[in-house]
Amino acid sequence: MTKNLCQRLIQCRQAAQYLGICERKLWQLEKDGRIPSVRIDRAVRFDIADLDAFIQSAKGVK
Repeated sequence: MTKNLCQRLIQCRQAAQYLGICERKLWQLEKDGRIPSVRIDRAVRFDIADLDAFIQSAKGVK
């Protein structure tokens, strides 16, 4: 695989940084069903497209 491959699924820490919030807040949003997550065995990842959709919904833009 190439190193320039863009990741679609990112870890919690990266997702929180992407949104500019703390990891605890991200977990709360995930628990409340406001941001979906992808679970692969014990690993939890967040889809960048879902994070972008959350940002748009928080703005009130559809």
